[in-house]
Amino acid sequence: MADKDYSPLTSSLVKGLNEKLYDKRKNAALEIEKMVKQFVAANEKTKIEQLISVLRREFIFSDNTNSRKGGLIGLAGTAIALGQSGEVLNEFLRELIPPVLACFEAPDSRVRYYACETMYNISKVARGETLAFFVRIFDGLSKLAADPDSSVKSGAELLDRLMKDIVTEHRVFDITNFVGLLSERIFSVNPHTRQFLVSWLTVLDSVPDIHLLNYLPNFLNGLFKILSDQSGEIRRGCENIMTEFLRELKEKDEVDFAAIVPILIMYCQSQDQLTKFTAITWVNEFVALAKRKMLPFVAELLGSILPSLASEVDVKIRDLATLTNQNLMKLVTDPTDNGLEGFNLAPTLSVLTLQFLSKSIPTRVASLRWVLKLQRCMPDSIFKHIDEIAPALLRTLSDQTDKVVLLDLEVLAEVSTPSPDGSTAERDKNSAAFFDKFIEDLLQLFSTDDGLLEKRGAFIIRHLCLLMTPERIYRALAGKLVADDDLEFAGLMVQNLSIILITAPELYPLRKQLKDLSKPENCSLFIALYRPWCHSPISTFALCLLTQCYDHACDLLQKFAELEVTVGFLVEIDKLIQLLESPVFTYVRMQLLEPQKNAYLVKALYGLIMLLPQSTAYHTLKARLDCVPIIISSLKYIEDTSNKPPAYLQHSKELQAAFPELLAHFDVVQKRRAETTVQRHRAGIE
Repeated sequence: MADKDYSPLTSSLVKGLNEKLYDKRKNAALEIEKMVKQFVAANEKTKIEQLISVLRREFIFSDNTNSRKGGLIGLAGTAIALGQSGEVLNEFLRELIPPVLACFEAPDSRVRYYACETMYNISKVARGETLAFFVRIFDGLSKLAADPDSSVKSGAELLDRLMKDIVTEHRVFDITNFVGLLSERIFSVNPHTRQFLVSWLTVLDSVPDIHLLNYLPNFLNGLFKILSDQSGEIRRGCENIMTEFLRELKEKDEVDFAAIVPILIMYCQSQDQLTKFTAITWVNEFVALAKRKMLPFVAELLGSILPSLASEVDVKIRDLATLTNQNLMKLVTDPTDNGLEGFNLAPTLSVLTLQFLSKSIPTRVASLRWVLKLQRCMPDSIFKHIDEIAPALLRTLSDQTDKVVLLDLEVLAEVSTPSPDGSTAERDKNSAAFFDKFIEDLLQLFSTDDGLLEKRGAFIIRHLCLLMTPERIYRALAGKLVADDDLEFAGLMVQNLSIILITAPELYPLRKQLKDLSKPENCSLFIALYRPWCHSPISTFALCLLTQCYDHACDLLQKFAELEVTVGFLVEIDKLIQLLESPVFTYVRMQLLEPQKNAYLVKALYGLIMLLPQSTAYHTLKARLDCVPIIISSLKYIEDTSNKPPAYLQHSKELQAAFPELLAHFDVVQKRRAETTVQRHRAGIE
């Protein structure tokens, strides 16, 4: 080759740069370094341009691997020589650096290694001037960090440390372009690349003049992904930088919560425990930091945090999730519109009702507490969505956990209860309508959910009577049962309600009312219960004993003689006799000590014996009646109209007048039930 083709390189230098042996290429590079120094001394910049152009065109972009290596070492020598005069070097950086960076992706590993070495030498002499190319250098290094060749990775690490030193010294570079590149690279799954990126974030965050935190939303998603890396070292490094970011955020005056919170929501449900714990930690800190600014995110946050309350979750995560949930709930305290500005009720209720189906008891409990809280804070707003949440609330009554059912009942009672002072007419109207529909749906649930009435019916009714008033509950149930066409279910429901009425401590106020039928309102209550109670003859009889309507009880006994005495009928009598021995009917047993004043009671109980075969129940009641003195003679008082009954047997005139009609109603109901039984038997035969 002629020298002029490579001018200003001599043929010996060209040959040396193309040599296979490293030492010969190095000697050629040293000669080039001397040549460049002479050009600089003579201010021959044109020759320097020609030299760089030849090295780029004929060597670095050559297809020959040795030529490319020679071109790189030649550029390194050129840069070192130019480095003695900073101003001259700066003029040629745009020609020196790009071809070297292009070799970072060369197929030959040795070329990539020498590219790292050359870039190191250029950066060492150029220092801060290389920051103009920082994004491209960083891009190349991020790829070389995962290079399969160990020598290439070693060379890249050496250059990486130098670049970090330069950035720390000079503190000025294009942060916007860097973050754009970082936001792409940070989703790499290669552990070496991840470690490289975390190390750079740590360095840049430590530089005061580089405001990396302003761009956090751009790469926080990727950081959370790195946090779940299998390498403990990478996880620790990522955890440390994220802890530092959170600390700095807490000190900032303004934080872009709207951009960061959606990312946290996504990772609060991560399968990786450290990732989940970190995300919930950030949320908890943000709640304390942002306060009401977090209200627009409550629905999504609850959907991601409530599942972490499950008992099988790591105890640290569970405790943190519990604390975060409590802090979120504290935000929803002001019932005014301004106080809850940005809060989206509809999606929040949707999320909460979905959590009712969770397998986790703490999650279901927390969801119900949220609904209860919202109902108390914004009852009028809740009523706008009551049709959407009511089915879920009703369905939750079938839950197997007492605590869940109790909270569910509390929510239902809260919605059903009118305003305390009656000041809100619209709310009272809505509450009344909801309560009426709720009672109807509750009875429907009892009739369709196999076993619910038997297993949970008493539990539900008793606690509803505690949360509201027993009279309101029983009047509402009675009103629905009167019109119920399912006579079999109505009878079963009345039997259950009767036992609850007689035995439950929560029903004591109602029993007290029913014992005093001298008051019109109590008579009205008795009549309201009597009508549906007719679906169960023995329950009706028990109601008469409870209300001390003994004369009417005797009238009922005459009707019993006309009924079909089934096994179920006898079982009901058996249960009633057992109840007569309970503390609730102590007053009845005490009244037997005065048979002359309670002749109808004596007759009623003896009539009950006459209905029974000689069973255990028969002997129990007979033994009790055997204690009554002069029983036969006492019966004459029934015919003695001059014998005034005691005060507790003196009912109102309205009730006395109503007894014939009530007895007629009893006949009608029993006739309907008998016809239904016949039809059911026929259907079974067919």
